[in-house]
Amino acid sequence: METQLDPMKDDLPLMANTSYMLVKHYVLDLDVDFKSKVIEGSIVLFFETGSQYKKTSSAGKESCQSQFDETCKMRTSEPCHIPVINVSTCSSKTEYNDFAVGGTEEEATSDENSNHSNNEQASGIPSSKDCSDIENHGNKDFLLVLDCCDLSVLKVEEVDVAAVSGIEKFTRSVKLTGVSKEVENLRNQIVHELVTLPADRWKEQLYYFTHCSQAPGCGELLFSTGTWSLEIRKSGIQTPADFPHAIRIWYKTKPEGRSVTWTTDQSGRPCVYTMGSPINNRALFPCQEPPIALSTWQASVRTAAGFVVLMSGENSAEAVQLQEGILSWYYYVSMPMPASTFTIAVGCWQEVKQQSFKQTAAIETNTVCSLPSSQTDFRWQEGVCGHVEYPCRFQNPAAKLQAVIPYRVFAPWCLMESCEEYLVQLIPQCLSAAYAILGTHPFSRLDVLIVPSNFSSLGMASPHIIFLSQSVLPGGSHLCGTRLCHEIAHAWFGLAIGARDWTEEWISEGFATFLEDIFWARAQQQLSHDEIKGQQELKALLRWRRLRDEVQNSEEELQVLRPRKESTGELSESGASVVKYGLKAEKIFMQVHYLKGYFLLRSLARTIGEVSYLASLRKFVIKFHGQLILSQ
Repeated sequence: METQLDPMKDDLPLMANTSYMLVKHYVLDLDVDFKSKVIEGSIVLFFETGSQYKKTSSAGKESCQSQFDETCKMRTSEPCHIPVINVSTCSSKTEYNDFAVGGTEEEATSDENSNHSNNEQASGIPSSKDCSDIENHGNKDFLLVLDCCDLSVLKVEEVDVAAVSGIEKFTRSVKLTGVSKEVENLRNQIVHELVTLPADRWKEQLYYFTHCSQAPGCGELLFSTGTWSLEIRKSGIQTPADFPHAIRIWYKTKPEGRSVTWTTDQSGRPCVYTMGSPINNRALFPCQEPPIALSTWQASVRTAAGFVVLMSGENSAEAVQLQEGILSWYYYVSMPMPASTFTIAVGCWQEVKQQSFKQTAAIETNTVCSLPSSQTDFRWQEGVCGHVEYPCRFQNPAAKLQAVIPYRVFAPWCLMESCEEYLVQLIPQCLSAAYAILGTHPFSRLDVLIVPSNFSSLGMASPHIIFLSQSVLPGGSHLCGTRLCHEIAHAWFGLAIGARDWTEEWISEGFATFLEDIFWARAQQQLSHDEIKGQQELKALLRWRRLRDEVQNSEEELQVLRPRKESTGELSESGASVVKYGLKAEKIFMQVHYLKGYFLLRSLARTIGEVSYLASLRKFVIKFHGQLILSQ
């Protein structure tokens, strides 16, 4: 049964049973209401059967199954614009008469945990042993477990993907006799064919994801919410292979939900954004939180006119007016990432325009031409990527020559002048410096947002978007530039290359701290070699003092880079795990993982020489981008 953890001193549970079913794609359709401080709508999840079930199922059983390592399959591409489709066919007003669901809508939206009529689920998540009994022995209904917290789940239903026009192309290998069981298998076969389309058909895939997400429901599913989880089952379905592989969840966030913060910007206007919560995004949408659950997503977000929606997406979205006073914004990603990296910010942001496009183009051109000969030689030796085949930017000739990716800057109205003074000019310098050191940018574009003053960090990087604190603006070009370099470094270390176990956060933060100095030195072309080395030595001294103070004044267990030791990266049979000390309140304010990681990498660079070490990092990026790694 689900353990009630002390949020002040215990581990963060990752409850999703990813070994049995793995989310491959999310489609979010949401409305943002600032009056009620609620985000409401639906999310459609497309699944593949997980690796554990494939191992334990009988050899002759027909099912749509996927290998565990297929989660690392990634797709990058140029932006594709898909029109927003009215989702009235999926209205939450649908009659509740198809299945006997556990609990009424009123019960589901109560502030307490929603534990519905199924007594066996009453306290939340079963243990991994219970999950094993369910999937392996077939004597109980299969239970799908999603990470979920601070959400009001209204309804869960199966999606009739077979009703989508043109979907027949995915069913040619399936003979349909009209039997109910075979109709269910047909739907799962369609989803299997859709999520496994080859990478060069990504636009077609996105098109059908969009239309399948608008398909009508074909039966409600039983569900129950616990402190950390949403459990879903279909009566009589005992295996993951037979469980619906496309489901729609209608839900509302709660004003007190911990994944987003509702506040006002520096100009006094309302806004809401994901601020890097310790519980990640599970209070924004039901999801699979474990890092191994790499998925793509697309989202349509509606809000009142005057608001701008920014999001982790490959396309630079433009607002579409649906009706007077209501705008819709659409974003998508085709590169699978952990759900925790999904980021959204809705506010009255103003775009800070670039002063001169020609100036940016000149920087880009000069950077390409001035690459060190050692790197130029190396770039022609990259060969085939180490991940599963996809149209990767590292294999795209145009992307490989793009020193400065397209970027935009957003801020509250009152901070636009400050952004124009330093930030806008620094972004192309820092991007081209990072490119000169590590090569191809993993992501095709970048938005930079100055977030509200309640943001508790100096910056946060997500796919295609960086949040910066207003605190970096008054510090001149040095503070602003070094923080930009740190967050830009996360595009390679933390996002394109992620930690398989979140307790090894030093892999992300240690590398970003080390590389911010390298990038910033490259960006400051007006400084001499001695001046740059003096800067770096001074920062190293200050970091050493900070590390010494933390080591002397914090719990020893929080100072360990690998707190799970030899069990690092291990999962339970169901795929569930924990983030060690993930909910420790004091951990949020510690930098020991940043600093220990930085000094480790600095020592390695000094031992073998900086030039050789940076060359090895470039090779590391080529080998491991698109994958999850451990310290080993």
